[in-house]
Amino acid sequence: MKILIASALFFIAPMGAQAACTAADFSIQNFQPELSSGSIGRRVTLKGDLVNHCSEPFAAQIEVVAKDSRGRELVSKKAWPAGTSNIAPGKSVSFDLGRLFRFRSDMTTFSARIVGVRSW
Repeated sequence: MKILIASALFFIAPMGAQAACTAADFSIQNFQPELSSGSIGRRVTLKGDLVNHCSEPFAAQIEVVAKDSRGRELVSKKAWPAGTSNIAPGKSVSFDLGRLFRFRSDMTTFSARIVGVRSW
């Protein structure tokens, strides 16, 4: 029985560490969606900065949603801007998630939000 309890504590303890930071501890700043034309064709650029306001190194997952002029969701993509690296407390990582989206002429607005956090 003692072994079972000890095993459970080792299993649950890392989960508690994961809960130390939440999506509210991160912010997206300077989010600048842009649709542009280039020599290869139309391009989507979705630049911004992901900032860690947590007291520990953590990473955050972002979801970007493209909508049409009526507010209907066209495409939604999720990504980890820092990859499998944690962002130090008070630091930020720049991102451009435009490569995840194919240009569509009916895309008019984009929004970004934090949907998950974890420690790698």
